[in-house]
Amino acid sequence: MHMIQVVFMTVLVFFVIVTIHEWGHYYFAKRAGILVREFAIGFGPKLFSIKRGETRYTLRLVPAGGFVRMAGEDPELVEIQPGQTVAVRIAANNVTRFYLDRLDERTNVIRGEVETIDLEDRLKVTLNADGVSEVYNVHPQAVLIAKGRETQIAPRDRQFGSKSVGARALAIVAGPVMNFILAFVLFFAFFQMAGVPLETPKHLFIGEIIAGKPADKSGLATGDIIVAINGETIGTDQDKMIALISKSPSKPITFTVTRDEKKLDIKMTPEPDPDTGEGKVGIRAASFFETRPAGFIESFSLAGQDMKNWTIMIFDGFKKLILGQFKMDDLGGPVRTAQVTGQIAQQGIEQLTKWTAVLSLYLGIFNLLPIPALDGSRLLFLGLEGVRGRPIDPNRESMVHFIGFALLMLLMVAVTYNDILRLVRGEQ
Repeated sequence: MHMIQVVFMTVLVFFVIVTIHEWGHYYFAKRAGILVREFAIGFGPKLFSIKRGETRYTLRLVPAGGFVRMAGEDPELVEIQPGQTVAVRIAANNVTRFYLDRLDERTNVIRGEVETIDLEDRLKVTLNADGVSEVYNVHPQAVLIAKGRETQIAPRDRQFGSKSVGARALAIVAGPVMNFILAFVLFFAFFQMAGVPLETPKHLFIGEIIAGKPADKSGLATGDIIVAINGETIGTDQDKMIALISKSPSKPITFTVTRDEKKLDIKMTPEPDPDTGEGKVGIRAASFFETRPAGFIESFSLAGQDMKNWTIMIFDGFKKLILGQFKMDDLGGPVRTAQVTGQIAQQGIEQLTKWTAVLSLYLGIFNLLPIPALDGSRLLFLGLEGVRGRPIDPNRESMVHFIGFALLMLLMVAVTYNDILRLVRGEQ
């Protein structure tokens, strides 16, 4: 796979798993009647922005996730206060536009001082124009225009907080659920493409070659069938292969492999392991290259089993992190994830499909953790509201999520710094 293809596939993986997550939030929020102001992929400055209907779709600079901004979740950035002079445009006896600045440049408008205004419940505004007060109805999709930007009003029944606990919970949990669905579909697709490993493989293959190691320098290739080492037949005995390599540190050995139905003798010199002194050549052998086609129904079962196995491994990783069995240097962020994704992309579409499934599953699980700013924390607050019969103070909840988001961003900066240091040092 060419480098341009690898980069494209890496970006596509990130785009797909984040977009499907945010689409889950978006779809069920719209279905509940909530005004979705923005559907964003990434954080930080906007790279691309387009508005369709009520929603603005944006692509942002920092590829560390995404968000769906719903009306009522955050304080509105643009407000109109009594005593403020505005210009309004009327259509079908309803105010459709409020102009908050450059009033002298507006045409076909009514200018006046705001006496009373309610853009959430009654949808009415009282304007005093030339000493005459007039009450106007406000269209539920009216927009406020200030500094060249349009902000649609959000009547109370279009706000996130106005919906039932169940409707809000569904809009929140839908993001992770879409990641689980995507993961299952991709695991299923992987088995349909790659097949099922034979229970009794006949050969041992080169499964992975570590860059810069003796095997890489010698010309061994992924997929080569290992026939013998120094004339000793290997068959499927991986332990024998490891033993023969281990007892030859700094001593030349000869790999006999089959590639494209031709036998090749490839020489290399194992490097001594710094800790044990045993010989290492930088390969990982595998017998899973020998497969048979997977049946359609069988792939469903295999996909479910893989979902289960990877879920256990992900939670095991969380457990080790909590118990301090991981160091900060062991953690990776977006840069490391992109690097690994690029390496896997070079192994072919089958392995990239499975890796994308794993990332989607991880994103879904991680977002359900009760960590402030994540979906799990928001669901926890909704659960408390359901039990108490009344919502938590929105200001307190917003503060909790803000602090959580800030801490997550600090962690992201730290792991990204580690990722960059690895790249500078040339570490894998």
